[in-house]
Amino acid sequence: MLTGIQRFFQQMLADPEAQDDERPTLELAAAALLCEVMRADYQEDPAQLVALHEMLRGSFDLEGEAVDELVALAREEVESSVDHYQFVSLIKQHYDYPKRCDLVRMMWALALADGEYHHLEEHRIRQLADLLHVGHGDFIRAKLEAKAADA
Repeated sequence: MLTGIQRFFQQMLADPEAQDDERPTLELAAAALLCEVMRADYQEDPAQLVALHEMLRGSFDLEGEAVDELVALAREEVESSVDHYQFVSLIKQHYDYPKRCDLVRMMWALALADGEYHHLEEHRIRQLADLLHVGHGDFIRAKLEAKAADA
């Protein structure tokens, strides 16, 4: 967190006009929400981390170090953020409804990547889906599709 604060002040001193650039990008917002799901059960599973990297690589056309950096930034943001508002509002602003449903599907796929169903992960996905204004029917459809793909 201290490095994030230092980086912020270094960027502000170097370029005070870049204040608007401090908002999270769409990629970072989506990655942060996925990290929230991954950490919902308080266990860090290597299979979920691998799945997260693959999802980000496929969804945002990123490679190698860019994916690693995005995951590291997302995890840092999630650890230091108080709520999900900045991430959710950015996603709602720029993603249409089908794309928000795809994000919820990705959340389910990530939650099931470790081969276990955990009620805390479902609870977190339900909260995020509600905040993203994804309907309950689409929430359940995403869950069933992720379970079928996992089987």
